[in-house]
Amino acid sequence: MTTENPQPHLSHLDDQGRARMVDVAHKKETSRTAVAAGEFVTTAEVIALVRADDMPKADVLATARIAGISAAKRTSELIPLCHQLALSSVKISFGFTESTITVEATARTTGRTGVEMEALTAVAVAGLTLHDMVKAVDPGASMNGVRLITKDGGKHGHWERDDAEDSPDSVAAPIFESSRSAAVLVASTGGARGTRPDTTGPTIAAWLTDRGFTVRGPLVYADADISAGLHDALAGEPSLIVSTGGTGVSPTDATPEATAALLDIDMPGIADAIRTRGTSATPHAVLSRGVSGLIGRTLVVNLPGSPGGVKDGLSVLDPLLDHVLAQIAGGGPHDE
Repeated sequence: MTTENPQPHLSHLDDQGRARMVDVAHKKETSRTAVAAGEFVTTAEVIALVRADDMPKADVLATARIAGISAAKRTSELIPLCHQLALSSVKISFGFTESTITVEATARTTGRTGVEMEALTAVAVAGLTLHDMVKAVDPGASMNGVRLITKDGGKHGHWERDDAEDSPDSVAAPIFESSRSAAVLVASTGGARGTRPDTTGPTIAAWLTDRGFTVRGPLVYADADISAGLHDALAGEPSLIVSTGGTGVSPTDATPEATAALLDIDMPGIADAIRTRGTSATPHAVLSRGVSGLIGRTLVVNLPGSPGGVKDGLSVLDPLLDHVLAQIAGGGPHDE
């Protein structure tokens, strides 16, 4: 006797094929997070104008960010079968290439159903707002690739998009986070505003990619928002977060404080080694206040914001990283 696999079904249809709102009363309340992204494709002229905050319609990115957050809060009004959620946080960040503005939204709640639709709606409406803000210069702009990146919480735990298998004929399946997952976080007020190019974040991302990591970011946050940026980087529980910037002694430098406030285990040896390596190039390296340690099972390392400081920091991490990540994961040799 053979047993056939049960046929997949759509949760928003009842047994008679009629649309319904799913009853989630029996589900357990858990912390839930979803990250979505999309790309706004436009011209190099528009990119330059937005980064210089020189568009005719006020602050483009600030307006798009507010629109996306507002849309996430009203998702149940826009999509008929979505539940009303008490969102605890919605974060929207932007990045730039020569021809695109990337949009990423992170939504969080504690409840009985996920926040995927809220994150996706935030990205979509932020992109539509970008279009409205730049259409006088580029009416042919388009918002492409709105998609879910990761989600956490509920009985299925962690799910992450596998772009290598992302095709119209494939179905995304839940996977567990890899021990080679990383996020790059940049503390730069000018970078967040688009008035200063980010040179250190891409360097770190490329370095990690070359070493087999799946990299999220660079996530660029203003110095004053670096605590929110750190929480954003922790979404999906990557095995490693490397931050750059905000480690000095200027009034706005707050990366060490934001990191230390979340650390479960302090690992000062890594930070001290980075400072020591930096002093071989400049005595100013001793002014860096970067910290290192574990937040849960995620290794967090603060690097300075200068290209030289990043180079020194990565050279310290190079021979250590595989060993320490293996130990954190519960494998590999342990030093006495």
